[in-house]
Formats: sequence, C-alpha cells, structure tokens
Amino acid sequence: MSKHVQRVQSIKVAYVRRGVQPVDIRRFDPARDAFDELTDMLHRAFARLGAMGLDCTCVDQPVSVTRSRAMRGDCHVAVCDGQIIGTMTLEAPDRNSPCELYQRDDVASVRQIGIDPAWQNRGIGTLLLALADHWAATRGYAELALDTPYPAAHLIAFYRSQGFRIADTMRFEGKHYDSAILSRSAVASRALAAWSRRIELPRDVIACAA
Repeated sequence: MSKHVQRVQSIKVAYVRRGVQPVDIRRFDPARDAFDELTDMLHRAFARLGAMGLDCTCVDQPVSVTRSRAMRGDCHVAVCDGQIIGTMTLEAPDRNSPCELYQRDDVASVRQIGIDPAWQNRGIGTLLLALADHWAATRGYAELALDTPYPAAHLIAFYRSQGFRIADTMRFEGKHYDSAILSRSAVASRALAAWSRRIELPRDVIACAA
C-alpha cells in the first residue's frame, strides 16, 4: 500500500458531555498556527512529569526543538475556539532511531503527544490515537508504537487501556529514566475513513480518556 502523504481535512468532534465546545483535529498549519503556542501547550501538558523529576524533552524544550520534532513527521493538533489543546506527530520508520521497534518497516510511531491539562480526561487522547491508527493503517503499517516514561504509571495505564502492550524497555540517551516502548496493531477506523468532509465521531470513539 502506498505511504504517500494524503490531504486530510479537520474532523469535527461532538462531545457527549454538555458544555464542551466542538474540537477540531487537523494538521498543524504554519500559516495559521504558532510553534510558540504549541510549545507552551506541551510545557503545560508535561509539567506533571517534570514535577515527578522526569526530564522529558517536552518539559522545557525551546520552540526550535518543537518545530524540528514536528517537521520530522506529520504533526496534528486538537483545536478548540482557536486554541491548541492537544497535539501528536506521526512518523514513518526511523532507521536512525536507537529504538529497534521504530526502525521496522511495518511500524509507524507517535511522537511529541500531549494534551493540555485543562482538557485531559475528556477523550482527546483516545481520539488522537484513533486518528493515529487510521493514519498508520491506511499507509500500510501493521503496528503503531510510542514511548512513555516507565515511572509514569498513569500514562502506562492509559495506553494499556487503549490496547497498547509493553514491547520493550530502554533508556534514551541523555535521559535519567527508563522508557516503556508500547505498541498495538494499527486498524483503520470506519469513522475516520471519510476524510473529504468533517465528521462526527461515534460515542465509543470519544469515550473519556486521558
């Protein structure tokens, strides 16, 4: 299956909970989105991990690093009322990665994923991962992988609740903690198949998650 980049329009999300404004999931657009806003959101999203003493890159990375990491793959953002409230960057196999799973031809990876604390536990994480599955599956990848600090038990519990399994453990260069490498099979979602128009996702896709 071809792995060429496809044009994707934003997805309208109608939340089950009352009082929550619609959220758009779309590609990051440098023409209207700011890398400094994206960086600030990532700092907020990773503040809890920083308080745990985990020196994750997103805890305090400069705008230049955010830009570099986002440009290495396909960066998506969750936007509400013009503000970025979540993000993830999807990447093809990385031959230079120290993680063997990220090097495999049949594995796509999720990088630089974070949700603004004010928007956590509302289903944004579940939605982003559903989109990541679709992105990977429609490009011919069999698995979707990501890494998270092993001491962050709440994150590992969330990813396990989303069907991920721990495939490996490793310590990335320059870090003071071990990372859990997680993966799950990539499956294209019928709800995300109609890329040509905005769609409302079913309730089971928008179930509350981190």
